[in-house]
Amino acid sequence: MPTVSVLKQQLFDLLGKNYTNEEFDELCFEFGIELDEDTTEEALKNNEEPQLKIEIGANRYDLLCIEGIAQSLNEYLGRAESPKYKLTAPTTKLIVDPTVAQIRPYCASAILRNIKFDAKSYASFIALQDKLHSNLCRNRSLVAMGTHDLDTMQLPVHYRALPPKDIKFVPLNQTKEFNGEELIEFYNQPEQKSNIGRFTHIIEDSPVFPVIMDDNDVVCSLPPLINSEHTKISMDTRNIFIDITATDKTKAEIVVNMLVSMFSRYCDEPFTVEPVTIESDHNGESRVCPDISERVMDVSIKYINSCLGLEQTPEEIAACLKKMSLKAVSSTENKDVMHVSIPITRPDILHRCDIMEDAAVGYGYNNLPKGEKLSNANFISTPLPINKVSDIFRAASAQASWVEVLPLTLCSHDENFKFIRVEDDGTKVVQLANPKTLEYQVVRTTLLPGILKTVKENRKHSLPIKLFETGDVVFKNEQLERKAYNERHWGAIYVGKNSGFEIIQGLLGKIMQTFRTNWLIDYGVSSSGRGYWIEEDKSLTTYFEGRGARIMFRSKEGEQAQQIGHLGVLHPEVMNNFDIPHAASYVEINAEVFL
Repeated sequence: MPTVSVLKQQLFDLLGKNYTNEEFDELCFEFGIELDEDTTEEALKNNEEPQLKIEIGANRYDLLCIEGIAQSLNEYLGRAESPKYKLTAPTTKLIVDPTVAQIRPYCASAILRNIKFDAKSYASFIALQDKLHSNLCRNRSLVAMGTHDLDTMQLPVHYRALPPKDIKFVPLNQTKEFNGEELIEFYNQPEQKSNIGRFTHIIEDSPVFPVIMDDNDVVCSLPPLINSEHTKISMDTRNIFIDITATDKTKAEIVVNMLVSMFSRYCDEPFTVEPVTIESDHNGESRVCPDISERVMDVSIKYINSCLGLEQTPEEIAACLKKMSLKAVSSTENKDVMHVSIPITRPDILHRCDIMEDAAVGYGYNNLPKGEKLSNANFISTPLPINKVSDIFRAASAQASWVEVLPLTLCSHDENFKFIRVEDDGTKVVQLANPKTLEYQVVRTTLLPGILKTVKENRKHSLPIKLFETGDVVFKNEQLERKAYNERHWGAIYVGKNSGFEIIQGLLGKIMQTFRTNWLIDYGVSSSGRGYWIEEDKSLTTYFEGRGARIMFRSKEGEQAQQIGHLGVLHPEVMNNFDIPHAASYVEINAEVFL
């Protein structure tokens, strides 16, 4: 959980009250954050201003600065209303060049006009950027932000990707001009590694670097590394241009929303933001950024009351949610439904249960009924159906004298493909962007590499070796929002002096018998009802030629049969790749077909 340091007296001034340590600790606890440390005693010895170190939830990006903490606590205490953010008419564009698609394809932007900083608010502005970079932005790998003195820039602004040698500018706090290659070399020096050098790996191997330039081709920033000295902001800056570049569009929009929502309060017209038109050539889109419209989510009153063991009216629930910056109104069409408006400061609200949790915080956890009064609430946990199925696989395999193993989900690219004689067509495997070692490059698409690595480490064990695993594999799917999905598989291996194909097929038979699935001898052509069979498949190169088969399954009469797995005698080359001097047979099936 992130820890945010704030000046003690400044926070109490914003809250309108000086708290004792016990009082403030209790307030934090009730709100759902934690007072980690009060540095008053040490600060007085060192003649410094006392600070409070506050732990917040990792998903509460609006609490990463003193402005957000004070605003949220004041709303919780009923001392302030939620800000009403406004957009003025856009006056400039951020023109996106098609070349950025190959490195950091997404961007966002906004302008804070007529802003007035003092030393404390300016320091908070810089600190929030650092907190977001290390938290949500994953050390700038997903999102990087730059803030510039708008009055030093010629509009409109351009976002391009250029060869490193074509990018020349004076970096922030430097006096010498560098090109892109020289800049990487400079920040890769040992003395710079703890600073900007920590981020050079993000772009240094790319043939092009992302760059923000004004209309005179003056470089404003080289994301995700550093801004230009030319557009450096200070406490005297009155107009700030914010640029966001990212590999994740959703996170880019969250970041720009956090910056403008926290610091637009210092504009001459508080909570007013000037948007920027994002003109994108590479995808044909043109949009206005930021989008400050509130999301609306419907939630059942009965659901909230059932979970909390209460019988609150819609008005009472709305009052609890208001303390958490959420606005709720009853539906005119359904008395059991409330429409909850979610401001841009609360991207952590993803599901109805998040609203229910905020209703509980607003009501007060200590005030919730205890004991018998919770009889109307559902607090009995049950396993997911797929976990029930997995337990059946485990029990049946163990009864057949197989031993369960739990290998890692990550493996090397070669282990997932080359070592098991499979070609990577680039459509299935999820690859890690910055793997720490060659061992952990991809998320496995089959259980076989992990099982074979386990056998390798135990190859001196007495034969036969009989192992199984029930675990998740992951496949890419560009149609999904998260771009990938998990699938539960079961796999088992028999390793011995001979291949033991009949033994592994016997295990498959026991598993199918456990799930009341019949063996269809005639391959399902004339047989009816639920059942399975195997068919030779010469495309299964993991197995010895002529000894590999796909497993076919029909869940009920009249349905189309589907392939649910494969089995066979592993190819000697596969065994050699894992340094296993024995023969082996393997079976793997998709466990989710039995749901």
